[in-house]
Order: sequence, then C-alpha cells, then structure tokens
Amino acid sequence: MLNRLVAPPVQPLASITLPAADVLSLPNGSRLHILRNAAQPVIRLQVVFRAGKWYDTTPGASVLTARMLLEGTRTRTARQIADEVAFFGASLECEQGFDRATLTLYCLARHLDQLLPVVADVLTEPTFPETELAQLKARTIQNVRIERQKTSYLAAERFSRNLFGADNPYGVVFQEETFQAIPRETLQAFFQQGYSFADAEIFLCGDVGPTQQQAVQAALGSIGSASDLRNEAHTQTSTSSVPLAVDYVTVPESIQSSIRIGRLWPSPAHPDTHWLQVLVKVLGGYFGSRLMKNIREDKGFTYGIYASVTPREHATSFVIGTDVNAASTAAAIQEIRHELQLLQDEAIPAEELQTVKNYMAGKFANELSTVFEQCDKYKSTVFLGLPASYYTDFVQQIQRVTASELQQLAQQYLQADTMLEVVAGPRK
Repeated sequence: MLNRLVAPPVQPLASITLPAADVLSLPNGSRLHILRNAAQPVIRLQVVFRAGKWYDTTPGASVLTARMLLEGTRTRTARQIADEVAFFGASLECEQGFDRATLTLYCLARHLDQLLPVVADVLTEPTFPETELAQLKARTIQNVRIERQKTSYLAAERFSRNLFGADNPYGVVFQEETFQAIPRETLQAFFQQGYSFADAEIFLCGDVGPTQQQAVQAALGSIGSASDLRNEAHTQTSTSSVPLAVDYVTVPESIQSSIRIGRLWPSPAHPDTHWLQVLVKVLGGYFGSRLMKNIREDKGFTYGIYASVTPREHATSFVIGTDVNAASTAAAIQEIRHELQLLQDEAIPAEELQTVKNYMAGKFANELSTVFEQCDKYKSTVFLGLPASYYTDFVQQIQRVTASELQQLAQQYLQADTMLEVVAGPRK
C-alpha cells in the first residue's frame, strides 16, 4: 500500500539532448532553422532581426519600430491585419528586446500558407502611419509614468544605468521628451537598416511538413534585404562607466524600499557558467533558497527575494532583488551581505546541495516539455554563440560540481565590495 507520508524517491536525470535542427541557407542570406514535432497540429514561426535596443540610433527607435509593424502596410490597415490573423485563429505579434526584434506567428499547420502573405507584408511594406504613431507614443509615455511611481521600476532602471553606463544601450534611461520627438522618418530609416533579411534568423517549429517548409522558403527566402547596411551603432564591450557603488533613489512618502544588488557576470560561454548557475540557485534562485529562508521566512522583511543571472549578447548581469518595508531596508541589505559572505566562508552542506541539483535538473527537464520550449533553448545557443552540447553539458556539470568548488566560486564572484547597490525608497 502506498504510504503518502513518504516522498517518492528522486531519480537522477541521466542526460538531455535537444532535438537537432535542420538549418537551411535561403537565397536572400537569411537562415531557416526547423525543429519538427508532430505531437500537435500547430506551428510557431519567428523571424528575428538585429533590431533590438542595442542597435538604437535614437533611444526608443527600436521599440517604436517593432510595435508599429502591425499598425498598417501599403495594402492592409491595422484592423485588416488583425482581422485576417483572427479569422484563422492565429496570433501575430512583434516584440523588441535588448538585442533582437522578433515577429512571432502561432497558427495551425494547415493555415500557415494563407498567413504567410500577411507576415511578408508586415516585414516589407510597413507605412508607420502618423496617427497610430502618435497614439503609440502617448500610450508608452503614460505606461512609463505609471511604472515610475513604483520603487521596483526605479530601482531596476537606476541599477541598469549604473551597471552598464548611461550611454550604453543596456543602461539608457527612458527620456519622455526624446521619445516624443522621434519622427516617423527615424523609424523608416531604422526599419531599412535593422530589418534586413541578409542576416535574419528564421525559426520554424512544430508540425512542420514538406508543404510548410516549402511555403516558408518561397514566402520569406526571396525577400530582398531592405538595406545592405548593418547597424553597428554599438560594438564596445559593456562596462560600467558610473562609479557609484551605492546609490539611492528618493521616493517621497513611499512605505517600501526596493533593493537591487549585483554586478557584471561571466557570459554563458565562460567555463564556470554551469557551476555558477548552481551557486546562484543556492543563494536565491528558488523558493527554498538561502535568501528566501533568511529574509522572508526568518526575518519577515519581504514577500519575496531572488538572485538571478540575465545573459545578453553583449553583457551578462547578476542581480539580487527584493521589495521590503522601508524601515527594514538597512537590515535587509545587511542580511544579504551576510548570506554572500556565508557562501564564501562555509561549504554548502551535502543535503542542501543535492536538493538544489535535483531541483535544477527537474526544472530543466520540465522546460523542454514542448517543441516551442525546445526551440527557445536552441535559439539561445544560436544568439549567444554556444556549442550544440551546451545543455547536455549543463546537466552533467551541475551533477558533478562539489561544495568546495562552489565555495571557491563564491569567493571569486560573490564579494559584496565588488557589487553595486541601488535602493529606491523614502528619504534615508
């Protein structure tokens, strides 16, 4: 008889191998990556360009350009685009990130052929209509005004500026006047330069048969590049140009403070990257982490606290973040420093380390449950220049790392005096 008071045994994850992608070079210079899985009759098509924040010619140009692509073309209004996509029960959106801009289509496999003309139209014939542009600017500015009433937003914004530098694309702070003044012509120029098929990456995953593959090749492979120019507005390595190790953003009458503590971090290609992920998980990467147990469970300073690593194509950052009662700010920072020091001074107990390893392996396996999630992992290897064995190595490395090795990494990377601190809250 099953004893429900006893937890089932944990089975180690032997290995993980991502499905191999078929990679085709198309006539216009773009590459088509195909991951096939016929479990469900659905498809995701993503067309990715070097048109993220890193390539901004004017701060805000990249986000406006991405969001305006669906606001009208020479042959379709925004309403017609939306209606045509909705008719087939599909989804079409364009998102701008720090490094890339991505147009994403979700649809049933049998409808892909009918929807590809819409995709091609959006990516070749956007008109950036003035009325819709003005409305988008107004909505964006209003949203930022609302966000800037939150200490969490202000702390994150100042932390990025201090970490990367005020002139670095990752650290540029939103300026309402500059954003409002961006003319339509700037977006047209950014589109011509950034949305070039000469170096686009196209990802097609799901129930992809010969018909769907041929349709994508025909619809997107022959599109000429908008421009042979490539936007290389920023090619330097990200470094912090702001010397402030401790910074305070005053938010009068706020009853809480938001804390951000962190530093630049080794890239995913670094030899220590997998072991460092284990170290960060122990510190604050899951609900049972040390920061959660100390600052949430024991001290009651916060509802949640985290430590995370954010990899980007030109820099990687590590940050500890939490929102606390304003009166507990100094004590919370002191406890964070204490946990950082503890990892340097003492080896992680075997039981705790094994728990974290099991958690990481199980979570990773769960993140590969669909072909779309598998494709997301594959994309990261493409954009970050990682070897095909990266995720296989991840599973093996996290199981192999020892407490002694993690202690050495903590001594190298988790020293409090190497980190920036930002607090947004009421006056000190």
